[in-house]
Amino acid sequence: MKPLAYRIRPKTFDDIVGQDHLVGPKGVIRRMLADQKLCSMILYGPAGCGKTSIAEIIASYYALNSFSFNASIDNKAKLKEIAEAAKLYDNTLLIIDEIHRMKKDVQDFLLPFVEMGTLTIVGLTTENPYRSINPAIRSRTHIYRLNEITKDDIIKLLEKTIIQEQMKPISKDILDYIAVVSSCEVRSSLNMLEVANMLEEEERTLENVKQLIGKKSFAIDEEGEAYYDIASAMIKSIRGSDADAALHYLARLLKSEDLEFITRRLMILAYEDIGLGNPNAGPRVYAACHAALEIGLPEARIPLGYAVIDLATSPKSNSSYLAIDQAIKDLDTLTSMQIPPHILNKEIKSGKVEYQYPHDFKNGYVEQQYMPDALLGKTYYNPKDTGAYERGIKDFLKKLKEES
Repeated sequence: MKPLAYRIRPKTFDDIVGQDHLVGPKGVIRRMLADQKLCSMILYGPAGCGKTSIAEIIASYYALNSFSFNASIDNKAKLKEIAEAAKLYDNTLLIIDEIHRMKKDVQDFLLPFVEMGTLTIVGLTTENPYRSINPAIRSRTHIYRLNEITKDDIIKLLEKTIIQEQMKPISKDILDYIAVVSSCEVRSSLNMLEVANMLEEEERTLENVKQLIGKKSFAIDEEGEAYYDIASAMIKSIRGSDADAALHYLARLLKSEDLEFITRRLMILAYEDIGLGNPNAGPRVYAACHAALEIGLPEARIPLGYAVIDLATSPKSNSSYLAIDQAIKDLDTLTSMQIPPHILNKEIKSGKVEYQYPHDFKNGYVEQQYMPDALLGKTYYNPKDTGAYERGIKDFLKKLKEES
């Protein structure tokens, strides 16, 4: 019999979990296909979130004229064959796996076909395309980020699978355990469910399932509390300046031996919650986290303990985090955001208002418009008083305004 994960592989968009913004009833990809106006796109997100399944379902709409290309192993010769075949159709779908690995000569060959619409590409990658994919490819595609699958998504999928496969009932605590230790990864969770289903109904206790599955990277501690809850408790303890509690939760997280997860959370926290309250904490924590990854366990606990204490005992400020989030939010609501002409500095000889070079003025500052007209008077950054560094920023900005 074929593995469970293969048997219940999504066949329609309704079977995809956690990606309603793309393939739900009002999802953008679903609308494109309904209107027969599919655009070239790049789908990116973590492993197991549904990229390949979505691509395969899209391909089902192109029964005869869809092709696959793996940028890691396929060469330009294969792409030439696909391009020749595409001449037989008005439009051809090309799914490109690991598109971030596409070689430059292959990209150069592909671009004209995408530009003319001969090929519609669906690129798949776990890498951030804004960093890893050539701008020439990016400019010809729509980029869509897939959501990380949540624990609730996994539990709903497991419950649906149990009914669909007519399995004997499995308790909620076991499903919860599977969701966490699978790192909320669809294939892994289904593989674990299949293993748990090997137990007789009366044997299906949490302890037996733990023994059968074994511990994975995102483990549950001995008290049965979810890994993510412990991580959240550590972050909240640091944010609340309780170094002792933060160290306690760090110790529990270290049982999982998942250094990448722990270091990622600490580096994010350094810039989100400490920020300009203690700007030196960010680089210090970054260095400590990379030392931990380089050293490995058990010694990695030493730089990580240092990082947690440094963060917990630092002045806190989320001003920069709030500022950038508000700036991004405004992009979704405003339509006209033209850069002021004098900032572009293209009209020096026209007699119009020119850009004024701040270094030519007292204190290196001159009052002039930088914001687009639609955002005049908008304030994103509001300095806090929690740390000496940011108090200095506040005083500096105030002084500039008073003397201008």
